[in-house]
Amino acid sequence: MQRNGRSRQDQEHGEGVLATDDRPPALRRWGHFTAARPRLMIWAGVLLTVAGLVLAAGAMDRLVLSRFESPGSESVKTRAVLEKEFGGGTPSVLLMVTARQGTVDDAPVAAAARELEEELALRDGVADVASYWSRDGSPTLRGRDGKQALIIAGMGGTVTEARTELATISPEFTRDEELFTVRVGGGDEIFRQVAEQSRQDFLRAEMIVFPLVLLLLFAIYRRFAAAALTLGMGLFSVITTLALMHLAAYVTEVSTFAANLALVMGIGLGVDYSLFVINRFREELRLRRPVPEAVAYTVGSAGRTVTFSGLTVLVSLSCLLLFPFPFLRSFAYAGVGTVLTSVFAALVILPAALARLGHRVARKGPAGKSRTPEGWWHRTALRMMRHPLRYGVPALAVLLALAAPVLGLTFGTPDERVLPEGVSSRVVQQEIRDNFAAEEMDAVQVLRRGLPGTAANSAEIEATALALSRIPEVHQVDALTGSYADGGSIAEPGAAAERFGHEEDTWYSVVATHEGLNHDVDRLLSDIRKTAAGEGEGPDQVRIGGYPAELADFRAQLVDRLPLVLGLVLAVTFLVLFLMTGSLVLPAKATLLNALSLGVMFGALVWIFQEGNLSGLLGFTPTGTIEPSIPILMFCVAFGLSMDYEVLMLSRIKEEYDRTGDTLGAVATGLERSGPLITSAAVIMAASFATYASSGVVFLKMLGLGMVAVILIDATLIRAVLVPVVMRLAGRANWWAPKPLRAVHRRWGLSETEPAATETAEAAGAAVR
Repeated sequence: MQRNGRSRQDQEHGEGVLATDDRPPALRRWGHFTAARPRLMIWAGVLLTVAGLVLAAGAMDRLVLSRFESPGSESVKTRAVLEKEFGGGTPSVLLMVTARQGTVDDAPVAAAARELEEELALRDGVADVASYWSRDGSPTLRGRDGKQALIIAGMGGTVTEARTELATISPEFTRDEELFTVRVGGGDEIFRQVAEQSRQDFLRAEMIVFPLVLLLLFAIYRRFAAAALTLGMGLFSVITTLALMHLAAYVTEVSTFAANLALVMGIGLGVDYSLFVINRFREELRLRRPVPEAVAYTVGSAGRTVTFSGLTVLVSLSCLLLFPFPFLRSFAYAGVGTVLTSVFAALVILPAALARLGHRVARKGPAGKSRTPEGWWHRTALRMMRHPLRYGVPALAVLLALAAPVLGLTFGTPDERVLPEGVSSRVVQQEIRDNFAAEEMDAVQVLRRGLPGTAANSAEIEATALALSRIPEVHQVDALTGSYADGGSIAEPGAAAERFGHEEDTWYSVVATHEGLNHDVDRLLSDIRKTAAGEGEGPDQVRIGGYPAELADFRAQLVDRLPLVLGLVLAVTFLVLFLMTGSLVLPAKATLLNALSLGVMFGALVWIFQEGNLSGLLGFTPTGTIEPSIPILMFCVAFGLSMDYEVLMLSRIKEEYDRTGDTLGAVATGLERSGPLITSAAVIMAASFATYASSGVVFLKMLGLGMVAVILIDATLIRAVLVPVVMRLAGRANWWAPKPLRAVHRRWGLSETEPAATETAEAAGAAVR
């Protein structure tokens, strides 16, 4: 079978790294290196942790906030033109003035409100201000009952600078005065409070997740040293990832929300990889290997699995970089950071620590060669494979039923309901919904290029404004020539109308009804564009801007990039699994089963957050739609984690198959050895994400509950039932690949398997060709 450490096929084909080198595999050599220098490696880890703590301490101050906008889109360019030529952009903050007695038209109230407007205009960071009183009594800025009116403002600088300044402005302008009360609202105030709530949730999650994970690890290991060491690797990942994010923030935008992902992913992956490394180390000790040899063999086997697993997760999260949005790219930075630091901890620091601790992390009981595994996972796998249809069909039916709600998935835009009831900005926005005929802050800005805003063009400007006001979902149109509604004039031009004039261009403020913004916004924007363009106008002469257009452009570009991202994730992870297994069937099986678990996750999101089931219990208000960027983020994270578990499981199955050539026995033994660890890792990962299920921010609540659903489904029905069933039905075809690809795998396959072991797999694979 083997001579001088080389298999018969290696001798025949002369291919592969193992065929030309009798040395131990590279990872085992690395294991020997770390075991021989544990102090050096441990001190290197300590120094990195200390340096990471220094950088991580200032990370949150460097991270920034983001708006839902698409850089370079038409709406963003339109905003830039309006700011440059007309001196005004999109308002993002408002003060709601509520009269204690009478109405907002009463002279004392109006005078005091004008003073309030002037005071706001003088604040640093406030770019432009307008109000019901300075906008010639615009109806869209006055409540139906006359007791409420709005002061609106645009904030200058970056979104982070704007919301930082708002943190001072908001409490100062939240007032209870003699004539009226003042409350702060608007998009920037809403998402400032979302970010504030997220920071609080991050700190609360830290306080919960670390002791919880330590308790779970102690229950798994029954050894405090092993539990503390595993948690330490997770802490190392979190700290150094935050440090890397801090460094990245000097060269690019990194969102504050990414810190939430860094916490749970760092703990989750750090614990996952440590569990597998320590478990393999315990197995090697039970074989009576000396501690240094046990470390070397552990790194050579479990280290390979960790490397493959990290690569699949890294690929999935890296694909977020294909989106041109700093918000989503930030999660890629956090995800890639957690993978790199977790793998580094598992392959560098952890082996050195195991060399020092030795038998203090060993499983209690006598050492010796392990018996043939006949535990619950082994028996379950054999039972599933003896009756594949009896167990596989019901499991598949359950998963399809849980995933069925995804067929009703509807993407929409976020609003104040991402916050809990009672938060000040949400209360203000709800009062606007209830008491105002339309939302001035959400006006669509229609820029007409090449039509000077002068009296000479008043007839054409008015004709366009009248046409825009006839659109059913439009409540009011403001233009250089006055204000219009339902195809007629409702106000002559006053001083406020001057803002629409420029020597080269003009623009219109089109205020839609609440119903128009809550339903088919894309159709409304299309109708506005067609109406404003008229007959024979070029496509560049009319530009659409404003908050609804910015959200629509963001969503459109997100959806446009989605097929590319999904395709790349699937293709690259398929390639990685092929390089690991040498099979085309196993990567295809993994992709299909992962699609099932992801379907369950998205089904849960639709059933809970879109349709509103359990909303009372979970404490949120459904909107009937789902904001698209969070599910896309969850897809990349969940797909990566599912492939993580797939690699951890397949590595043990393939190792046993390479040794015996028995597919059924390899599945049963592989599941027995990996199933308990995958389940333990899944419980810990789910517990980490579950800390966000109680978040006040719907985005984080979705992330927490969705990830808990996919992790638990993946580690139970998928791994315990469908994996053995599908592998039983595929039989020896599991290991099939066409001859040209077999040569590719022999040449380029990423393998640390012993040379003799490859012979069995090659021969079995040939039998099904």
